[in-house]
Amino acid sequence: MNNTDWAAWQQSWDRQQEWYMPDREERFRVMLDMVEAFVGPKPRVLDLACGTGSITDRLLKRFPEATSTGVDLDPALLTIAEGYFAGDERVTFVTADLKDPAWTELLPHDTYDAVLTATALHWLHTEPLTALYGRLGALVREGGVFMNADHMIDETTPRINAAERAHRHAAMDRAKEAGALDWADWWALAAKDPVLAEPTARRYEIYGEHADGDMPSARRHAEILRASGFGEARAVWASPSDTMVLAVK
Repeated sequence: MNNTDWAAWQQSWDRQQEWYMPDREERFRVMLDMVEAFVGPKPRVLDLACGTGSITDRLLKRFPEATSTGVDLDPALLTIAEGYFAGDERVTFVTADLKDPAWTELLPHDTYDAVLTATALHWLHTEPLTALYGRLGALVREGGVFMNADHMIDETTPRINAAERAHRHAAMDRAKEAGALDWADWWALAAKDPVLAEPTARRYEIYGEHADGDMPSARRHAEILRASGFGEARAVWASPSDTMVLAVK
C-alpha cells in the first residue's frame, strides 16, 4: 500500500486545468444542473474520457446517490482516479480506447441516464468523433442526456476568435509567471513521482505529445448528435473560449 496523497494530485490536476479554463467550475455547475433537470438527483452516469475523475468528483459531492462509470485510456490519470476514489462503491473505472468500435462492450451497464465529458474529445478528428457519437446514441437511454464541454471553434468569427485567444493567452502568461503549472509542467512532475512515473511513461507511449483534432463548432457537434439518434441538441453554456453542447435522446 503506497501513501500517495491522491487528493493532492486531484487538486493539482484541477489547478492545471483551471490555468487553461478559469470558468471551469461554472461549467461543471451548469452541467450538473442539466443532469438534475433531465434525469434527477440519482443518475447513472458515464464519465467519458474521465481523466482523474473531475466530473465524477463533483457529481458525487452534489448527488450522493448517483453512480458513475469512468472510462479512459490514460494509465497515469486513471491511477490517480482509482487512488482518489478507492473504496467508493458508487464508482467504477474502465480502461478503454474510445476509437475502438468495441469499447462499449467493456462497460458494466448497457445504458446510462447521462454521459458527460469535458475538455477531452477535442483530440478526435471529425470522422472518429462522428463514430463515437453514433455509439453514444445507443448508450444514452430514452430521455437521457449527453453533454460535451470543450473547445469548439466557430470558423465564421475569425476576429472574435483571435482577440479572445490573445486576451486569454496574455492572462495565462501572467499566471505562469506567478507560478501556475501548465500541461507540460504537470506531466513533468508526474514523471518524477515514484508511483506515477511508470504509468506516465506508458501514457506517452500511447498518446505521444498532446495533439488536437479539428475542433468543429458547437453547431456542427449538434448536427452530428442529431444524426446519431438524439432528438434535440444545442449549446447550453458558453464562455469566450469554450462551449457545452447538450443532446437529449
